[in-house]
This record gives sequence, structure tokens and C-alpha cells, in this order.
Amino acid sequence: MSSIESDLDEGGGRPPRLGSSYLKLFGAHSISNLGDGMGTIVYPWLASAVTRNPLLVALVAVVQRLPWLVFTLPAGVITDRVDRRRLIVSMNAVRGLLTLGVAFAVLGRGGSLPGPDELKQVVRTDGFLYAVVLVSTLLLGIAEVLADNAGQTLMPSIVDESLLERANGRLWSVEGVMNQFLGPPLGSLLLVVAFAVPIFVDAGTFLASAALVAAIPGVFRAPQSPAIAAGEAPASWTTDLREGFGWLWRHPLLRPMAIILGLMNMASMVSGAVFVLWAQEVLNVGPVVFAIVGMGGAVGGIAGGWLTEKIAARLGSGTCLAITLASGAITSTLIGLTTRWPVVFVLFAVEIFAGTLWNVITVSLRQRLIPDHLLGRVNSVYRFFAWGSMPIGAAIGGVVVATTDSFTTRDWALRSTWFVGGAIYFALFVVGRQKLTTAKIDAARAAVVNV
Repeated sequence: MSSIESDLDEGGGRPPRLGSSYLKLFGAHSISNLGDGMGTIVYPWLASAVTRNPLLVALVAVVQRLPWLVFTLPAGVITDRVDRRRLIVSMNAVRGLLTLGVAFAVLGRGGSLPGPDELKQVVRTDGFLYAVVLVSTLLLGIAEVLADNAGQTLMPSIVDESLLERANGRLWSVEGVMNQFLGPPLGSLLLVVAFAVPIFVDAGTFLASAALVAAIPGVFRAPQSPAIAAGEAPASWTTDLREGFGWLWRHPLLRPMAIILGLMNMASMVSGAVFVLWAQEVLNVGPVVFAIVGMGGAVGGIAGGWLTEKIAARLGSGTCLAITLASGAITSTLIGLTTRWPVVFVLFAVEIFAGTLWNVITVSLRQRLIPDHLLGRVNSVYRFFAWGSMPIGAAIGGVVVATTDSFTTRDWALRSTWFVGGAIYFALFVVGRQKLTTAKIDAARAAVVNV
């Protein structure tokens, strides 16, 4: 059996604590999400400086999420076969080196790029930089799949089960702070200096995150399956994949939850794929205001991360998930109708607050329900459904704008993506209210406790 180090209290009657290993993971998550937050400003702005074609801009979003569709399942097998901590370290190091490559490419091409306030004047596509952005985005996506899947499977090994909601909630909160509150304005300020500067800083955050996770002591391999523990040879990759897929597909709660989440993410990416064009052309904002708009999501994410545990206890987990679906329908429709960025700021806060309820509840639930030796594979199958649909949504977004642009104004073509997403969310609310009830979630938790 592999040894797993954790900070769980083993005696003395003291209540369990999050511990030093969690704090290192928390710090690594914070730093890498600061870089991700800068990236939410820099990379869309870079893509829109390279091309104004909505299909090409959407293709970058498609390629970014494509690994979640084609690589998630084998990533789960890898996660269950290697040390999860080392996998996170190596993938964050790879992401840092790849980002450095992008930074040097942009630095070498900096003289030909327009300023952040001159993007509407771009009429031609810079083929070289577009290719660099496209290829690096694909490779970064593959590394992200491995790092994120390993990160979620690592959590139950370093945190007591009774603290999972708290531990995950704080991670989601700091992700909101860094990803949407501190990272974007920092990225926009550095962007004014030069396109390459925030990309160099982003590379440094990945490398610093890798160093922090490397400092967590212990071995974090998945426990052996009962068959291997009994002396049988390890199963083939195909068998491992089939076992993880079958476990999730047979689960009466996690299967519909994964499918509904996948459709939610698809709906979000319909508008997300061309969000930078919508912000520039409909809201008429520059990089600084673009960053401020994103802070609305940070406010909602911070509040949701800290309050989910109490809200779920009061309203019930199923009601919280229904709130997420309903808010997605309402906020998407209202955003599509407005031209005022302060209104979008408030609606983003509401939307991300509700989305954080979903994330904290469902991630903690999966960590409880899935057996540890299957956690990597089942998590990857879940995320295959949940995230694999995102490139499909991004492609739909590009097609919607390109199609509607031919018979309506560019303004309404970009707005239409929000209406499509809102309609999908409304349909999911109707279905999800029946499939994901508090009673069903409580019964699934009780079934694990009674085993």
C-alpha cells in the first residue's frame, strides 16, 4: 500500500484542522490563479489584437477547452496510476515553460501589435502570432486537464472529510479573489506597458505554484484496487477507463449532475467565446473597465465560497443547485439586453455567487461518494461530461455571431449569444429541479456513511 501523508489529527481529542499541507496547496492555488486572472484579460485582448474575425476568436476558446473533451478520460487513468502531487508539480512547471515561450514570441512581435485601445482598427490577421496562440493554448489546456484533475483527487488525502466543504469553499473564494479581483486589474495595468509583460508574470506564477506543491511532504498515490491488493496483475488502460466510466454512469445522482453541468458550461461558452468582442463593441470598454467588470464575478465568488456551507445547511443542497440554474437563465438574458457595464458588474456577481454554490456542493459531494482508488478516473469521466462540452459551446458561439451578423446588426449578433445561453439554462432549471433534489443528495451521502 502507498503511504499518504496528511495533517489529519490522529489523537488527543482535538478537532481536525486544515493543516500545513492544505495551506501549501491553498498558497499554490492562490498564486496560479493570480496568473490565470491576468490571463483572462491578456489572452482575449491578444487574440483580438491578432484578429477581429469572430470565428477565429471563438476557435481559440474551442482549442483551449478541447483537451477536456479528448484528453480527460486518459488523464483520469494517469491520475490513479502516479503520485498526484508530482503530477501537479510537473504540469505546472510545463505550463510555466509554455507561457514563457508565448511571452518571448509576443515580445519579438511587439512592434507590430496595436495598443490596447486601438483594437477596432485591426483589419488583418497576424498569422504567426495566431498560430502561436492556438498551439500554446492547446498544450496549456492539456497540462491544465492533468493538473486540475490531480488537484481535486489530492484534496481528500490532506483534509479531514468533515472539512471538505470548508476547504473547497476557501479554495473557490481565493480563486475568485485572484482570478477575478486581483489578477485582471493587475493584468490590465501591465498590458498598458506591453503585451508581453503580464505573460512573463503569468509564467512566473505557474513556476512558483509548482514549487509550493512540491513542498507538500508525503506520497500521494491512489490506494491499490482490491484486485491488485489480492495479487492480480494491473488492469489495462481500457479496462481502467471502462471501470471509471461505468461507475459514474451507473450512479443515479452523479450521472445527471455531470450531464447537466456539461450543458451549463456549454451554455456559458456560447457567449464566453466572443465575450471580448462583445465587451469591446457593445459595452465599448477598454482593458481597465473590462477588468473591473470581471471583478463583479470575484465579489460573487468570494461571498459564495465563504457562505455556501451555511446556505446549503439552511436551504438544502438541491435548492442551491436549482438557484444556480435559475440565476443562469435570468442573468444571461439581462446581460444580453444591457449596454451599461455597471449593470453587467452586478449581474456577474449574482451569477458567479450562484455558480460557486454549485461548485462547492458538487465537488465536495464527489469527493465523498467516489471510492479513493477510483477517484481520479471517475472524476475525469465526470469532467469529460462537465467540461468536454465547452468547446462545443464555444463553436456554437462563433457560428451564432457569424450567422446572425448576416441579417442583423453586429451589436445584436453579439448580444444573441447571451439569449441562446439563457434559453439553455432555463431548460436545465426545469429538468434539474426534478433530478437534483435535496432528498436525493442526502440519500447518496447517507448511503456512503452506512457502507
